[in-house]
Amino acid sequence: MAESEHDSEMDGEHTDHDESEHEERTIIQSGRNFEEEYRLDASEAGEFLIDLGEQLRDGDELTIVADEWELPFAFGEPVELEIDYDGMGEPELEIELELPGRTDEEAPAVE
Repeated sequence: MAESEHDSEMDGEHTDHDESEHEERTIIQSGRNFEEEYRLDASEAGEFLIDLGEQLRDGDELTIVADEWELPFAFGEPVELEIDYDGMGEPELEIELELPGRTDEEAPAVE
C-alpha cells in the first residue's frame, strides 16, 4: 500500500469516529488491572510504536485507544527501557517499556 493511501485511510479512521462511539468505550482507570495482548504484523506494531513514541516525546500523558476501551495514563520519570535478546534456539528479541505513574503529590513543607 502506498504511503499516501495509508495516510488517507488513517485520517479517515480518526475523523469517522463520532462522539457516541467514544462514549461507548470503557475507560480504564486507576484501581483496576488491565491486560490486552495483540499479534500484529511488524508494520502495524511499528506504527503503534511511532504513535506511542510521539506521545512520550511530546508530553507527560498518553492515551491508548481500541474500539471497546480507552486507557489514559499520566506518566512520570524515569522511564525504564529493557532490551532482552535470547539467541539460543529460535532467537527472540524482547523490548519492554515501563512507565511509572505520575503523582500529583507535593513534598511537605520544612519549617
